[in-house]
Parts: sequence; C-alpha cells; structure tokens
Amino acid sequence: MGLLNGKVAVITGATSGIGARTAQRFAAEGARVVLAGRREDEGEALAVGIGDGADFVRTDVSVESDVEALIDHAVGRYGHLDVMVNNAGRPANLSSIADFDLETFRASMAVNVDGVLLGMKYAARQMIGQKSGSIINTTSISGRIAGWTGLDYATSKAAVIQLTRYGAIELGEHGIRVNSVSPGFVMTGIFAKVAGADHAEADAGMGALASAWDELKPPQAIPRACTPDDIADAMLWLAGDAAGMVNGLDLVIDGGQSAGRPMSVALAQRARLAEILTG
Repeated sequence: MGLLNGKVAVITGATSGIGARTAQRFAAEGARVVLAGRREDEGEALAVGIGDGADFVRTDVSVESDVEALIDHAVGRYGHLDVMVNNAGRPANLSSIADFDLETFRASMAVNVDGVLLGMKYAARQMIGQKSGSIINTTSISGRIAGWTGLDYATSKAAVIQLTRYGAIELGEHGIRVNSVSPGFVMTGIFAKVAGADHAEADAGMGALASAWDELKPPQAIPRACTPDDIADAMLWLAGDAAGMVNGLDLVIDGGQSAGRPMSVALAQRARLAEILTG
C-alpha cells in the first residue's frame, strides 16, 4: 500500500533536481501530483514520464495570479489538495555586500520568499476548509549558518524558516501541518547555475558536480554529498500520515555539516597546534 494513496500534491520547482525527484517519489507512493515550474518542455516531459495522475502547469511562483491558478487547477482536477511542496528557488548571487545589486536581491526574495508565501496562502485557503493538509517548504542550511552561499540566497532561506514557523502556529489550529526541509550540499544543477550555467547546461553537468564534491570535500561527519533522493524521502515522510504530529519543524539533512566540524578535523588541528606551540 502506497504511503500517499488518495492524496493530491502540488510541487513547485518540479522540473529538475529535488522537485522532480520528489514528484516521482510521491507518485510512486500513490499520490496524484501537479508539477509546477517555468520550463514547460521539461515539466511536460516529466509528467508524461510519471504517467497517469501527473500533470504540469507552467507557473512563475513570484506571480500571484500564477500561483492562484496552479492551486485552482489542482483542486478543479482532483477535488482536493493534501500536500503543498514549495520548492521553487532562485540560485545565489555571490557578490559582496559592498557591490550587491538591489534588484538582484529583490528578485531572489520574490522567488524564494514571496513564492513560498503565495504557495502557503493559496494552499491554506483550500486546506482550511478540509481541516487537513501538509505544507512543506524547501529551505537550506545556509538559512542557519553563513558562508556557504550568497547573501541573497541565505537571507531568503532564513526568512522561509521563520515563515514556516508562523505558518505552523496559525494553520496548525486548522489541522494543517507546516514544516520545512533544509538540505546541505545536494548534487543538483543549482550549483552550476550559481557558476553561470544555463538551465540545460546545469542539468547536464551532474558528473562535474560529483567531481567538484570529491575535490572540495566540505567538512561534515558523513562524507558524501546529499542526493535528491535523500531530500525526497524526507518530503515523503513529512507529507504522509506518519508525521501527523510534526509541525513547525525545520528538518536539516546535511550529513552533520551544520552541527560542526568532524572530530577527525578537530583532532588534526589540535595536533598541529601542539606541534607549533612545542616547536
């Protein structure tokens, strides 16, 4: 029996990476999924690949009328809405504070924060009447700690973590759970986009990302990079009935990266310090 049998889910940012894998996992567990994103060809192809019970709606989450139409489509087609995954995001800009362009900052906030708020807003309007639902927002460990990405992305993700908490305390009284997932370094094309690649190049460059991980080795206790499957599994749990008492949680999935440096690194540094002090 599928974990999401009978449920209807809307997933934004579903044309690649975490969103695409989450859509596939939800469908495999019995959900009907409405995929949303700006890349129409990729979205339509993914929906066809998933099969019956999946369709795509072109959506710019920073445009309120688009988000309203997306939710109207899901409810009109399937009759209800059980899960809303606000996953669409804009990659970071790596400019310094002294040089940061305000319009670039605002564009990031429009997608990464406004888009989440709009998804919550229109999902809540449907779910309040049902007295049930699960809203899941994709955040990032960069919303908790600085230095891993650009200031626009990090600031927006910190805002989403707090927005999730506010959603939880208000909507929880209507039977709606609101949680977020904060990935660490995930092997998706967003990192190539930060480096300047276009969408197609970023999606095709996963092999290069694997090489980049091997070279950079961010310090974390579990040494491998996260995958979209790791995040999709967490989304699946939060969407399902097994997480029925989970509300207001920011679930960090980063192999221990945000917990602190691995003990082996700390011990090596202490040993080196001892060498320096003792000459």
